[in-house]
Amino acid sequence: MSDTLTLVFLGIIFLLVLGMPFLVKPIEHNLEAFLFVMGGLAVTASLAWDIDLLIDAARHPLMITVAVLVAGFLTHLARRRLNRGLQYLLTRIPLSVLAAILVAGLGVVSSMITAIIAGILLAEFLSILPLSRSSRINVAIAGCFAIGFGAALTPVGEPLSTIAIQKLVGEPYHADFFFLARLLGVEIMIGIAAATLLSLRLAKRELLTEENVDKDKEAEGWAAVGIRAVKVYIFVAALTLLGAGYEIIIERYLSHVPGYVLYWANISSAVLDNATLTAAEIGPALSRDQIHSVLLSLLISGGMLIPGNIPNIIVANKLGISMKEWARLGVPVGLVAMGIGFLVVAFL
Repeated sequence: MSDTLTLVFLGIIFLLVLGMPFLVKPIEHNLEAFLFVMGGLAVTASLAWDIDLLIDAARHPLMITVAVLVAGFLTHLARRRLNRGLQYLLTRIPLSVLAAILVAGLGVVSSMITAIIAGILLAEFLSILPLSRSSRINVAIAGCFAIGFGAALTPVGEPLSTIAIQKLVGEPYHADFFFLARLLGVEIMIGIAAATLLSLRLAKRELLTEENVDKDKEAEGWAAVGIRAVKVYIFVAALTLLGAGYEIIIERYLSHVPGYVLYWANISSAVLDNATLTAAEIGPALSRDQIHSVLLSLLISGGMLIPGNIPNIIVANKLGISMKEWARLGVPVGLVAMGIGFLVVAFL
């Protein structure tokens, strides 16, 4: 297959990934299966199939799936205690303040407990808090933005930060454990603070009536815990395939474009694996300002849509959030943040 034809096919697949979940309801409600098929088509179009990729696609989701499964079982067992504890706190702290504390706390500690665990905790707590469905979705999105930012403070937090440190550990940066905290710490803390204020503003208590009971608050069964873990496994495997399929574009084109173009091109990480983009774009040949620009754009855009980050996937699966529901807040917030970040990169 010629390079031109490959690019055409990959372009079509990318547009399908962006558009179909918003246009076709069965796809919207089975997003992980759809992305898995699109990932397989992307790998086929780029002729990237090999045994190593198959092993990666099968192995990469295992740790995340096990964490989701174990946490799901534990919280299922402890749900009554968690519920009582949160109800006790709600007698002393307003709901909106408690939601904001949750977002801020998980955003800050995600770099140490990992974005995966922070996402699981966010989903479990939000499933118990007496929020209206729209408020629960909005706080979940704000929380995932905060976790996505905070996890980048250390290489423990998420694959993006791990890969960035690995790529910069030698000359001239000698990146250590706190390199990204020094490089992006101010922007990350501002991002967490903004997400916290957003959750404070958007957290509204549900109105319980006989006709309108939030079904999401019903305790899920053991089978639901297992099904959610399987869906997360398929989702992460799909992102692995998508990243491998688009690696040809990332390596040949994105890594060679001007910095300001690359900044906006990284919006693609809203649907692609940002770890793949980090591996292709970050390197010791880049200046400190270029590294700052690339990572900032990846961190912001990762919160815009469900596939953009692992916490998004975990939270959306637990709370039953569709791509369309996520995009209503995630896309405008992400675009505004990208614009502000671009001004910081360009002028400051």
